[in-house]
Amino acid sequence: MPRSLPHRDDLLIAASGLLGGLVLYALGLSSRPVAGLPRRVALVALAVMAAVELLRRRRPLVGLAVGTCALAVDVCSGNLVATTVMFTDLVYAAVLYGPPAAYRLLPRACEAVTVIGTLLSLALIRRPEAVLVGCALAVVTIAPAWTGVGVRQHRDAAEAARLAAERTVLLAEMDRREAVVAERARMARELHDVVAGHLSAIAIHSTAALSIDEPDTSREALGVIRGNSVQGLAEMRRLIALLRGAEEAGEPAATPTLGGLDALLDRTRAALPDGRLTVELRDARGPGPLPAPVELAAYRIVEESLTNAVKHAAPGPVAVELTGADGRERALTVRVTSALDGGAGGGTEPRAPGAGAGLVGMRERVALLGGRLTAGPAGDGRWEVRAELPLDDEEKNT
Repeated sequence: MPRSLPHRDDLLIAASGLLGGLVLYALGLSSRPVAGLPRRVALVALAVMAAVELLRRRRPLVGLAVGTCALAVDVCSGNLVATTVMFTDLVYAAVLYGPPAAYRLLPRACEAVTVIGTLLSLALIRRPEAVLVGCALAVVTIAPAWTGVGVRQHRDAAEAARLAAERTVLLAEMDRREAVVAERARMARELHDVVAGHLSAIAIHSTAALSIDEPDTSREALGVIRGNSVQGLAEMRRLIALLRGAEEAGEPAATPTLGGLDALLDRTRAALPDGRLTVELRDARGPGPLPAPVELAAYRIVEESLTNAVKHAAPGPVAVELTGADGRERALTVRVTSALDGGAGGGTEPRAPGAGAGLVGMRERVALLGGRLTAGPAGDGRWEVRAELPLDDEEKNT
């Protein structure tokens, strides 16, 4: 939508041109009239030219058309340099702010006018000085037109780069959100499987307690029911938090455990027949059992870290280390290190906008458990993913 008021710069250009023309006229610095018109008519042309300068952004082609007529009157009544300078600005503005057709055709039209004007001058004057008319036409028309072309091309390139950057940021944000939603959906399915196991145990033992009239059997069944209800309640709370932010999708999958890490490492080695990576596991966990959500999160973190190492790591060892989870440390620490790639980024570092969905998923899992995740260069030429997963005292959740 056009601006209701002229731009501040347009007002300044119009006022400067009008004032400069009045000073030149007062000093008598104008050429002889060509068609015998009174010199004061040049002031009318000057005022019209200053007025159409206010249209240079909003109606550039209209301003150029009116300005061309004003310039013709100015030349016939004794040319003022200020009027000519403002006309060159109108040519520049028509190319810069005009429609695409003007941007393409005006420079060619200016070239054609210059050539025709030069030939007519040579035919009428028949002296070498006639070439100066062509030079003047080129300065007044061709020079500002092609200057406008250059500025417009630069402006359009800058706008295209800005739009491309915004589009890249938008796509990266969309990828990040999709990764979060997909990871939460998978986590919800996996936790559902864990909770379903506890509920099944409760149902079976409660049926046994109701059907068998033996105190010892009932007491044992109630103990199992209590233990499964405590664990299921803690895990269900985490499940509800997930389901608030993601939709259930796909079929339920089997829930992996840390006992399957050896098989995971074997699959990783099999995916690297060239032997550029050597994968090692150091399991220094305590002997106690782990809560199912913690064990599941640790497995997924190792799995994603190994996947990223296969994609991005430089040749060398990949170490998977599990520590803690004993009586002294109420947290499981998962640490995966690999050699940094010397290229653009390395290890598991995302290399392009929108990449890094795996890191987003790992952060989601760790945040759900109230833990902490760091991923980045370790300072010794290696990339490190380190996750600390707290072990909740599930008795407190009853």
